[in-house]
Amino acid sequence: MVTAIKNFFDKHIKPSPDTSEGISEHSIQLATTALLVEMMKADTEVSDEERKAVVKTIQSQFHLNDEETNELLHVAEGKIQKATGYFEFTSLINKGLSYEQKVRVIEHLWEIAFADSRLDKYEEHMVRKIASLIYVEHKDFIDAKLRVKKQLGL
Repeated sequence: MVTAIKNFFDKHIKPSPDTSEGISEHSIQLATTALLVEMMKADTEVSDEERKAVVKTIQSQFHLNDEETNELLHVAEGKIQKATGYFEFTSLINKGLSYEQKVRVIEHLWEIAFADSRLDKYEEHMVRKIASLIYVEHKDFIDAKLRVKKQLGL
């Protein structure tokens, strides 16, 4: 397992051309995945739909295969257990993503929140909190929610 994780890091750590601070692409992937996993757990009920939505989002956004996705999820869950809050993840997102990319992260969080066709108050609170921590304006937070609801037919 240690070898698999090391290989994953070796394969995916590259400087991101979009960041002036040299935040690696892997760091951004890890931070985003950690937030998606936290969203999946926000209402204390992890549904199959939410789990599938997290996997689908990770694979489509980061262009990863099943093995890479599982490794990223495993590493993210380990980071979550050691984290004392969201700052570790949101600070990387703030340093490494453009405003438009941050709005896309909020959309992904909404997709996970709505994956089981219902929105729990804890899920909404978490999206609101993350949006605030990554400096997404309230208007864009609401617009992202409405876009996702429309996309999912809710």
